[in-house]
Amino acid sequence: MDSQPAPFVPPAPKPRTSPPSTLEMIRIVYRNPLELWGEPTYNQPWISVTGIGGPLVIANDPGLIRHVLVDNAKNYKMATVRQMILRPILRDGLLTAEGEVWRRSRKAMAPVFTPRHIFGFAEPMLRRTREFVTRYEGGGTSDIAHDMTLLTFDILAETLFSGEISGEPGSFAKEIDRLFETMGRVDPLDLLRAPDWLPRLTRIRGRKTMAYFRKIVTDTVKMREERVKHDPDKVPQDFLTLLLKAEGPDGLARAEVEDNIITFIGAGHETTARALGWTLYCLAEAPWEREKVEREIDAVLAREPDPTKWLDAMPFTRAAFDEALRLYPPAPSINREPIEPETWNGLYIPRRAAVLVMPWVVHRHRKLWDRPDAFMPERFHPGNREKIDRFQYLPFGAGPRVCIGASFAMQEAIIALAIMLSRFRFDTTAETKPWPVQKLTTQPQGGLPMQVTRRL
Repeated sequence: MDSQPAPFVPPAPKPRTSPPSTLEMIRIVYRNPLELWGEPTYNQPWISVTGIGGPLVIANDPGLIRHVLVDNAKNYKMATVRQMILRPILRDGLLTAEGEVWRRSRKAMAPVFTPRHIFGFAEPMLRRTREFVTRYEGGGTSDIAHDMTLLTFDILAETLFSGEISGEPGSFAKEIDRLFETMGRVDPLDLLRAPDWLPRLTRIRGRKTMAYFRKIVTDTVKMREERVKHDPDKVPQDFLTLLLKAEGPDGLARAEVEDNIITFIGAGHETTARALGWTLYCLAEAPWEREKVEREIDAVLAREPDPTKWLDAMPFTRAAFDEALRLYPPAPSINREPIEPETWNGLYIPRRAAVLVMPWVVHRHRKLWDRPDAFMPERFHPGNREKIDRFQYLPFGAGPRVCIGASFAMQEAIIALAIMLSRFRFDTTAETKPWPVQKLTTQPQGGLPMQVTRRL
């Protein structure tokens, strides 16, 4: 009788066995924060220490995570260090806005992400993916990490902006990489909570790229406004139009409109792109799991042409994607800061403490998962998925600030995987040696060069 192959264990930093020196810690945080965490972080329900930037609480216990993100969310704002990194990029976009500005933005965007609208996006998602994968017809090697950035940009441009984003996709993908390489990382001065007036080298290096993105936003808005002015009856009622309609004295300011556009153009597709790349990589290294997914996709596509039904009809495909999200969460850290001090189950959380809810750590916690470092999609098969605590699996966050585009991303991912894996097989090569690095997302350093061959 055939035995089950040993699960694939994808690359990840090993937990540290000793704490780093202050200088070493600054270097690690700048280079790759995923390499900072030690064995206690992956074993304890929480850790409370005083670091170089002040009090620090690492929250791993699902009950504590629920308390911070849901039950007492009103007492927690975005952490200062996180805002220092993201606000220069996104300003008052949905990811960084707080208080009334955040509420206005969330209200303005909510209609786009209702189930009815998301189902309506399925056909353009399908069409764009089919068009995109024609590039693989000749086979060969391709950097799948880069390709997935192009694909998700195409889908986002078509669904949320009706294809009316100024800028060329290839240049856009390169600038995204440059943005994350410069501004999308912790600056040592941020870690030390230095005053804002001290110049950050990361920001200086990223100014040109930020100017590029701001120009894309300005040009995109102008294009749509011209269309509204000259042909109002044919203006698509998409994300961009809804944002512009929300502009006014009682709604969004023009700067807030532009900030939310750049949030979704910049970060809205990047997270899904990274998750798709890591999924294809893990399946390539676990061919027995890939075979299950391929059989499922072939069977469903043969009987069900409606892409809105695929998410529920493909539990193995979804499980593989969910497991890749567990191992490589696109947003590896959720940072909060208490407005007022409080105590939870004997844990004192002082005012201005940095409270870290880190999906990267929680998803690999030794007390929460069996064989936490292994790629085991069966964790998310029907019957097993229901046993996972809501607050031990956080690929899209939780609470009032849960990702507004989570359902959009899941539908997009399953459609993309179904089309790609029904037609092509993605295999690793001798050059495929990704290393997970935390910037704004969990990125594969070195890319994901893979051999693509025709299946059907």
